[in-house]
Amino acid sequence: MSASAQARRDELDRDLDQAPVSHSLGGELFAVVDALESSSALRRALSDPAAAAEAKAGLANRVFGPRVSPEAVGVITKASALHWSTPQDLVSALERQAVRAELRLAEQSGGLAGVNEELFRFGRTIASDRGLRDAIENRNAPLELRERLVDQLLRGKVGEGTVRLAKRALRARERTVAMTLDSYGELGAELANRTIAKITAAKPLDADQATRLQAALSRLAGRAVEMQVEVDPEVLGGLRVQIGDQIIEGTVAGRLEDARRQIA
Repeated sequence: MSASAQARRDELDRDLDQAPVSHSLGGELFAVVDALESSSALRRALSDPAAAAEAKAGLANRVFGPRVSPEAVGVITKASALHWSTPQDLVSALERQAVRAELRLAEQSGGLAGVNEELFRFGRTIASDRGLRDAIENRNAPLELRERLVDQLLRGKVGEGTVRLAKRALRARERTVAMTLDSYGELGAELANRTIAKITAAKPLDADQATRLQAALSRLAGRAVEMQVEVDPEVLGGLRVQIGDQIIEGTVAGRLEDARRQIA
């Protein structure tokens, strides 16, 4: 991502974060994203680099003002007034804010960490079950049918915010549903000013192990760490840790693989 694109994204983040988020904002912004996806003419008009920012913001207000809350209109007009390299960049920016609105709603009620953990667990469930993955990611099946499946799997077991985001992830256009859920978790960690550490262990960590590992990884990362622990007996003992692009390989399987590569 270019520095200018990062600056525009951060500007939208700051605007959203300056005010309380309503229960309807995330859904409204998702609806706007879907409307833009279905209208190439509107996408181009709202992201036209040759058009004045005021003109684009005014168009966004005329189109969406009667249909969504003033809070949602504020996000849409702000995004439309910014310069985007492509129409899809505008759509992606609004979708990011829709996801962040859902996560901020959880944050305001003290449930953000729980939503992050639930999204991670559901993503791992999908990734590890081929039958479920095929059913959930089958684009030939009606979206309503796949949403119903998510409802059956999650309703009553996780929070409502998790259900809404899990159902939204079904619309992932370029990535898998599990990867999209991971991206939502990364946004959640970012909101909490944390870094995600993905831990793969041969067996579950006990409370003392988890506390000590989290403290050590926080020192390594230079900020608070949110651990996502996946149990995989194939690692043959030890731990594999990933923080961003950095991988710390401490498993028996990893050391054996390193040795194999050295003598190959």
